Amino acid sequence: MKSDQTGTESVYEQFQNHEIMFHVSTLLPYSKSERQQLERKRHIGNDIVAIIFQETETKFSPECIASQFIHVYLVVTPLDADGNEFQVSTIFRDNVPPFGPNISHSNRFHCDQISKQWILTKLINAEMAACRANTIQKFHVD
Repeated sequence: MKSDQTGTESVYEQFQNHEIMFHVSTLLPYSKSERQQLERKRHIGNDIVAIIFQETETKFSPECIASQFIHVYLVVTPLDADGNEFQVSTIFRDNVPPFGPNISHSNRFHCDQISKQWILTKLINAEMAACRANTIQKFHVD
């Protein structure tokens, strides 16, 4: 029996022999009767890598999301009203080994196919690096 606990829609990408399914918080079922939205939190909190979209340039703190599993946050912030240019930074736990591709000094990207490939590569490498981590420790900001 299908219960749609994970919703009926998602974001999927196939990239370089990898299949990627994104848990998008706003696409996960919302329950008017459940104040804490535990089903949504369960899916997001059990991921290893999370993408955080911020509307403005504010400092993101990984402590605002309670999870023992998320090891890497990729923080994306639009730099213009049209969403054509954005900034990317990564935050990862101490025990996650370095992973590329590296972020340039400006960490500014344009919304294009090259940036999409860079982000997907970064996400895949982040997941693989996090899987090599053996304990949960503090975070680094890149």
